[in-house]
Amino acid sequence: MAKIVVVYHSGYGHTKKQAEAVAQGAGGALIAIDAEGNITDTDWTALEAADAIIFGSPTYMGCVSWQFKKFADASSKPWFTQKWKNKIAAGFTNSATMNGDKLSTLHYQFTLAMQHGMVWVGTGMMPSNSKAAQRNDVNYVGSFCGAMMQTPSDASPDEVLPGDVETARLFGQRVAEIAARFIA
Repeated sequence: MAKIVVVYHSGYGHTKKQAEAVAQGAGGALIAIDAEGNITDTDWTALEAADAIIFGSPTYMGCVSWQFKKFADASSKPWFTQKWKNKIAAGFTNSATMNGDKLSTLHYQFTLAMQHGMVWVGTGMMPSNSKAAQRNDVNYVGSFCGAMMQTPSDASPDEVLPGDVETARLFGQRVAEIAARFIA
C-alpha cells in the first residue's frame, strides 16, 4: 500500500473538512500547516517518506493562502536535494464562490509539484454538467486537474455539501490507486 500524505492549510475549517475526506479516500495521513505557515520536523520527514503528496489550500485572492505559500517556499530544501522527485502529487482547493479563481490555486500547486519533479494526478471524474445535475452531485464544480469545493462565505464547516465531500473522498481514492500502480 502506498504511503500518502495530505498536507494542507485551512483558514476557517472548510478546507480541513475537504482534506479529511481526501485523506479518508486515499487512506493517507494528514499534516496541517499551522496559522503561521509552519509544519514540524516530523512532518517534513513524513513528506520525504511518502509515495504521494496531496496539497490542499483555500483559494484566497486568486491563489493559495500565504501559509501554504510559506510552506511551499520552505520546500526548497527538499527541492534542492530532489527528495520529492518522482513522487505522485495532486491538489485540492475550496473557495466561497463557484469559480473564485480556484483554478489559479490548482495551477500553483501543479507548478510546485513540477518544480519538485513530481507526477501530477487529476480527478479522473466527469463533471456533473447536464440539465439534470444537482448542486450536491459529485464533481459539480467540474474540475479535472484537482478537486474543487465551493462553500458559501457564511457557511460553517458543518455545512459543506456532501457532494463536495464525496468528490474529495473519490479524488483521494484515485490518487491512492495511481500511487499503488507506481510502487507496484
